[in-house]
Amino acid sequence: MSNPNRNVVVLAASLFGLALGEELWQAYVPAYLTALGASGLAVGLYGSLKDLLDSLYQYPGGWLADRVGRRIALVTFTATAMAGYALYAIAPAWPAVFAGLFGVMAWKAGAFPTTFAVIGDSLPPGRRGLAFSVQSILVRVPRVVGAPLGGLLIAGLGILLGIRVALVITLVLASVVLGVQYFGYQSDRRGPIRSPSGNLRAVLSSMPASLVRLLTADCLVRIGEGIATSFIVLFVLQTRHVSPETYGLLYAAQQAVAIASYLPGGRVADRSGRRSIVALTFLFFAAFPMAVRLAPNEAALVGAFVIGGLKEIGEPARKALIVDLVPDNQRARMVGLYYAMRNGLVVPAGLIGGLLWQRAPHLPLEAGCLVSAVGAIVFLATTRGERW
Repeated sequence: MSNPNRNVVVLAASLFGLALGEELWQAYVPAYLTALGASGLAVGLYGSLKDLLDSLYQYPGGWLADRVGRRIALVTFTATAMAGYALYAIAPAWPAVFAGLFGVMAWKAGAFPTTFAVIGDSLPPGRRGLAFSVQSILVRVPRVVGAPLGGLLIAGLGILLGIRVALVITLVLASVVLGVQYFGYQSDRRGPIRSPSGNLRAVLSSMPASLVRLLTADCLVRIGEGIATSFIVLFVLQTRHVSPETYGLLYAAQQAVAIASYLPGGRVADRSGRRSIVALTFLFFAAFPMAVRLAPNEAALVGAFVIGGLKEIGEPARKALIVDLVPDNQRARMVGLYYAMRNGLVVPAGLIGGLLWQRAPHLPLEAGCLVSAVGAIVFLATTRGERW
């Protein structure tokens, strides 16, 4: 197996193994915190801290991957995440889970730019869309498998013991991943990338104009998603009076459509260009909350959640486009900066949605649609003539 392909396989094993472990318990962390004595406010603060770290870790993670190389970065992020899993598992009270989150997010956010860099280093532009399709599938399939298995553990052992057993399983999986990364990843002959423009301000000033235009539109689309996303489930359950079991089926349908769309979307992007399919996915982001808002019955809700799944069709193309646009000598850092800025701007969106929800249940969905639609229009208007 050639060196680039070997590294992509190591990355794929890392993404799948750690995602499978985390999905065993991730959805149940609020219940775990409550069982450890946390109040509702503390649970909310946990979610806010998670969003904040998701933004703050991106650029340092990319900087480390460029500075010390991809292999050392992957091993460092995995080992740090393992320390967080262990702290979760032995937590005597809820503040220990907050402390563990600083370690856990090292993989979820810190390693994120490294995954882009490995694909960019290893594959030519014509294969990156398909590679990001596979990446998305490897991360999403564990959501379908892991959460039900974790639920079975909790049902049989209770919240505390069930989640702790799930965390031990995660540590075992992470140990295997760590070994695969250490012994399987073959470092690029170039070694660490040492660019003279290494500080954050220099990386920002050297961001290509095309990438800035993509980032601007992406931020608007994701802010719209953030306004609506937490309230879609509440709207379906409380306003449309759909049962939780039916909502679970709707959500499963959405995930199935998303998984099925990745490979076709990646292939189209590699063969026909990125712009059209990225624009299409931005339009689906805008359409999803409004489709839920206007659905008069359960049959229409199925169609709405199919649209929700289709908003992932251009995700591999967008990621491949980011890698195509960033300079090779700043690849991980610039990807990290891109996501740090985007995720940071999205943090207040949930609060905005909450304020709108208090006024009327349909307002977050309508506002989310409007803001995402503006993002899609901005993308189409500012990228006209781009040969992507």
